[in-house]
Amino acid sequence: MLEVRGLHKRYGDLVAVQEVSFTVRPGEAVGLLGPNGAGKTTTVSMIAGLVTPDAGEVRIEGGVVRGETDPLKRKMGLVPQDLALHDLLSARDNLALFGALYGMRGAELRRAMDAALDLVGLADRAKDRVSAFSGGMKRRLNMAGALLHDPAILLLDEPTVGVDPQSRNAIFDNLEELKRRGKTLVYTTHYMEEAERLCDRIVIVDHGKVIANDSLEAVRRLVPGVNVIEIEIENPGQGAEWYGGLRALDGVDSAEWQGSLLRVTMRDLTETSPGVLEWLRAHGYRCLHLASQRADLETVFLTLTGRSVRNL
Repeated sequence: MLEVRGLHKRYGDLVAVQEVSFTVRPGEAVGLLGPNGAGKTTTVSMIAGLVTPDAGEVRIEGGVVRGETDPLKRKMGLVPQDLALHDLLSARDNLALFGALYGMRGAELRRAMDAALDLVGLADRAKDRVSAFSGGMKRRLNMAGALLHDPAILLLDEPTVGVDPQSRNAIFDNLEELKRRGKTLVYTTHYMEEAERLCDRIVIVDHGKVIANDSLEAVRRLVPGVNVIEIEIENPGQGAEWYGGLRALDGVDSAEWQGSLLRVTMRDLTETSPGVLEWLRAHGYRCLHLASQRADLETVFLTLTGRSVRNL
């Protein structure tokens, strides 16, 4: 549905985006992640046609997007970081303005506004001024404006910034419904749990370059010791190295005794954990409790970029 090929953008001596490429299939959600200043918004702006790339191209259904008025751009809807709303107008009047910009009018526009307001849960507030809306309601109305012309591709640039958990969950319910309808989503966010919930694939950019582009599970495997098992031992040995033999087992990346728990990291739970349990049994250690966990996307991100995305 959407193909981004070698996008490059320079501002003076600053290379904002360098050879960014990825594809998105129909009905797929791709998370575009990266620290502040990594080039995410510039990339989205080039895809949307708001910024002209110095090199590279954007293809929609195989056709190259050329110029600001290319009809292919009508297949896209953009939900920008900044709210594009008029506070003194009602929700419905805001959508009417957006619809007019899309060239929509009459019954077609009325049906589109009704459908968009219903999807984002604002049908009962359609006549209220936006100035009376909460931040979360404004974010949902902002998204409704991008949906009026029924785009096949929705570009979302951090659409949940500054909203409360309830509103964020409502927005995600909307996005999951759009996925079920076959919409293609490109989603930038600073919230790793959002990408884990919504996205089928993850594209991580840093310093304007793509440093990871794969399914969520494949991206997780880029981190050594992606899986961890924590085992409570009834009769641990004495000293710091009673469990040292575990480190020599095939597939074990590390073994540490933390408090009352033995933490063993590995790449593959299925292949490695039986050997760990057998080693403990063979050496006379009794397990009281076992739990497993895997590296979350936050851990993957910090490992690959070395920076905390929320503090930059």
